[in-house]
Amino acid sequence: MSAQDKLLTRIGGLLRQAESTDNEHEAEAFLAAAQKLATRSAIDLTVARAHVASRERRPTPAQRVIPIGEPGKKGLRTYVQLFVAIAAANDVRCDVARTSTTVYAYGFDTDIDTCAALYGSLLVQMVRASDHYIKSGSYRTATTEKVVVETTRWGRQVQRRVQAPVAAVTARLNFQMAFATRIGRRLAEIKSEVEAEAVRGDSGPAALGAAPTGTALALRNKEIELTDFYRGTSEARGTWQGPQASAGYSSAARRAGDRAGRAARLGNSPELDGPRGQLPRGGE
Repeated sequence: MSAQDKLLTRIGGLLRQAESTDNEHEAEAFLAAAQKLATRSAIDLTVARAHVASRERRPTPAQRVIPIGEPGKKGLRTYVQLFVAIAAANDVRCDVARTSTTVYAYGFDTDIDTCAALYGSLLVQMVRASDHYIKSGSYRTATTEKVVVETTRWGRQVQRRVQAPVAAVTARLNFQMAFATRIGRRLAEIKSEVEAEAVRGDSGPAALGAAPTGTALALRNKEIELTDFYRGTSEARGTWQGPQASAGYSSAARRAGDRAGRAARLGNSPELDGPRGQLPRGGE
């Protein structure tokens, strides 16, 4: 078994432990451990890249196509938001198809594998949690501001703001947007923590000032290499702006989605074998 396979097996074990517990604190701990392992491994790989002789073949960034869903499926933007949030915490750049059916991921293979593994698990969690929220009917007690256009008796059209009940589609989109945002913050905090710890604990030549090597320099070199690859490969004409709850805003659904994102109890055992072509139901 290759080192990469062993890494994915270890991450998979932590994810399965998170999936098998009903204790949100245990799930949180296992998820954090999986992210820390992935981040630490990426750092190790980066340091190794910095020491590979120029005559040897070095790992290089690549582009990978990540299928998100079928054209016309509602709610794909929140699925994309979740993947992009995970990618940001794992040194992977993303372009998004106009239809939100596909993400183009740019990064080192092990980093993209990590993103695919976490996305597969967290997507199931997000969809399941939002389904539960909608089925509970909690969203029906909230209202949202809506602009309506009315025609006066003289034929003039005027706009008026009214309070309207929150529709299920609005509640679901707001829930999933908040969930993805919270996941992104959690993973970013873990990444920052692990990298800072690795740089502080670097006892190699760079830490002693003897040579321009070490974790901090390797991380910087990795960032530069990935940035150069992305600029030279990406054909995107703009920056993805993220999902917009055009149907309305629901603060209650946002709060519920944020709570679910904090708990992040993982779903049913997705394997760590790359991106998944089909997604669970959700995003009405």
